Formats: sequence, C-alpha cells, structure tokens
Amino acid sequence: MSVVTGVGVIAPNGLGTEPFWEAVLAGRGGIGPLTRFDTTGSGACLAGQIADFQAAQHLPSRLLPQTDISTRLALVAAQWALDDAKVDTAELTDYDMGVVTGNASGGFEFTHREFNKLWSMGSEHVSVYESFAWFYAVNTGQISIRHGMRGPSSALVAEQAGGLDAVGHARRTVRRGTPLVVTGGVDSALDPWGWASHVAGGSLSTATDPARAYLPFDAEATGNVPGEGGAMLVLEDPEAARARGVPHVYGEIAGYAQTFDPPPGSGRPSGQRRAIELALTDAGVTPADVDVVFADAAGLPEQDRAEAAALEAVFGAAGVPVTATKPLTGRLFSGAGPLDIVTAVLAMRDSVIPPTAGTLTPAPEYRIDLVRGDARPATIETALVLARGRWGFNSAVVVRSVDQ
Repeated sequence: MSVVTGVGVIAPNGLGTEPFWEAVLAGRGGIGPLTRFDTTGSGACLAGQIADFQAAQHLPSRLLPQTDISTRLALVAAQWALDDAKVDTAELTDYDMGVVTGNASGGFEFTHREFNKLWSMGSEHVSVYESFAWFYAVNTGQISIRHGMRGPSSALVAEQAGGLDAVGHARRTVRRGTPLVVTGGVDSALDPWGWASHVAGGSLSTATDPARAYLPFDAEATGNVPGEGGAMLVLEDPEAARARGVPHVYGEIAGYAQTFDPPPGSGRPSGQRRAIELALTDAGVTPADVDVVFADAAGLPEQDRAEAAALEAVFGAAGVPVTATKPLTGRLFSGAGPLDIVTAVLAMRDSVIPPTAGTLTPAPEYRIDLVRGDARPATIETALVLARGRWGFNSAVVVRSVDQ
C-alpha cells in the first residue's frame, strides 16, 4: 500500500495547494496571452503561464544559474510537498528516500538560451551547467541532491502521460521497500523555441478568448492550450508514515496501468480502455466503485471521441461523473497527471466534484456525464485519473480514500 502524505502545487491559477483548489472551485483560470515574447504570426497566442513566481524568493541563489524554469518550479513544489507531509529529511535514512519524476520537455528554455550562445558567440560562452540542465532526469537529480535522497530514483518520459507513470513507478518503488518517494511532474516550454514545437504539433487552439479556447468534449472544441507547472507528491509506506507521526493522509494510490496505442491507420481502437480496465483490476475495484473520472480531455474532436468511447465502454453511457480542470491551467504535460491526482484527493476531502470549465455544449455523440456549471456535491471514495501522451501513451491511476 502506498499513501499520499504531502502535496505541493505550482499551477498557472494558483501557487500552493489551497490557492489552486480555491481557484478551481471558483472556476478561476490562469490562461491568458503569452507575454514572454511576441507570438505574432505563430497562429496561437494563449498559454497557461505562471506569472507571479519569483524563484529567488524560494531557492538559494547558487541554484539559479544552474537550473531551468521547470527545475526551479519542481524544486519548490517538492519542498512544499515535503513541508506538507512534515518530513524532516535529516531524521530519515538517505537510502530510504527516493525521487521519481515525469518530464516531457527537459530544460527547454535553458538549453535554447545556451544553444543560442553557442551559435552566435561560440562554445566558450556556453554555461557549464548546460551539461545537465537540459536532462529529462534533471528534476529528479536536483530534488535528490537538495534533500539528500539516495534511494531508488528515476525519471520517466511519456509526454502528457509521464506524470502518472512517475506516480505509478513511485508506488512500485514504495512497495519494493523504499519507505518514502517524492514523485510527480513539472514542465515548462514557453520560450520561443518551445512555442514553435507546440505550434508544430498541430493541436493548439487559435482562439483569442481564454474562456473559449480549450473546450474538452464540447461540440465547438478545436484544440487546446499549453501551460506550465504541475504538482509533486510525497508517497509513503503507511507503516513508515505512521512511525514518523505523519499529520494526515490524503489518499491511497490504489491502482495503476499503462498501455500503448496500436499503429496509426491500423483501424484498431486506442489502448485507453485497456489502461482503465487494467488499473481498476490492479486496484481491486469494479467500474461501479468509481465515483468520478478526471479525464485527459484533449479538446480535440478525434481524441475526445476516443476517450468518451473508452469511458462508455467501461462505465456505460453516462455511467460515472466525468470532469476536467485542465481548461483552467492548460495542458501541463508531465505536470497534468499529478495535478489531477491532487485535485482528486482534494475533491475526496471536501466531497465535491469540480466542474469542467469552459465547456458549454457537449457534443451529443459523447455519452458521458460531464460535470459542468457548478461544482457537484458528492461522496468520493474512489477516483480514476487518466492521461494520454502524444504518440500513443495511455496511463490510468486509481486513487482511493483512506480512513484517518
């Protein structure tokens, strides 16, 4: 058994868990015009940008020259999660603590800046920290170094699904005997070159109204909006957590599964349904036990249609409440899944399902019970969190409430 004992959130609509949760319940989003550079001519202009984060207020000055913005966000989110769990790393054995993060972009902004120096000024002007700041594993490495965590650690790369894969692997690591693992995902790629890759992906909404840009399962859905940020979790063995006097438990990571889609053009369905079924089996629950689904919610008709079909195949038509808060933050890549897990445990705590922001008129062909408008009161004991990554990654995590 692996339980969540601490969470740290850095999102476009809230720095910290409670500010984020208050924003979610109020329907307050963080999507707006991207202001870090001129997007004119790119065809898209909106992003979930974290505007009020000052790294120097949270991190030692020596870390700033060697870290990308995504790593700075990850370090702070990890610190907040450890603080939330009341973990004193000095009182624990270093090899009993691990780190597992998901990452989709690496140190995008950092490496692009240094590559520009290489191109325009020569190799002697490139930062020595370029040697590792771009790594997909850099967030795991920097968190483990800062907190002296020498236990089993790793990094997983599966685009938007990678954050759930990290949590799933962290759960596996705890079950194999490591008492405490810091896990989750944080991404940022909102520099000019990162933006070019987002645009080239062909999934961005070209709308200019933040409220109508990202409309998952809506009949008018035309794309989505990228964002930055995510969440980190402290995952622990429950006995070890109790032994150190953990103040609270948010919930249990009860089940996890990942699948991969068949080749494009094969005519075979997406592997998402199989991921859902395998995760439920892993958790020892049936579809009837699930109280809410936090959907991947791509905001693209073809992908929305496939996800709605997978949900109907498992739960029946409108068989379970489905929601998505990503229209408030944008798609956060590896940060999305862990942030949805945090949203799920807060929904359990407060017995409420947050609504799907933005979506006004679901496409009638999607026979799902999409929660819209106001938050819906509900007793939630089991939640299913879904994520899909570009090129066929599917991941599913089952979160279950725990008696305190």
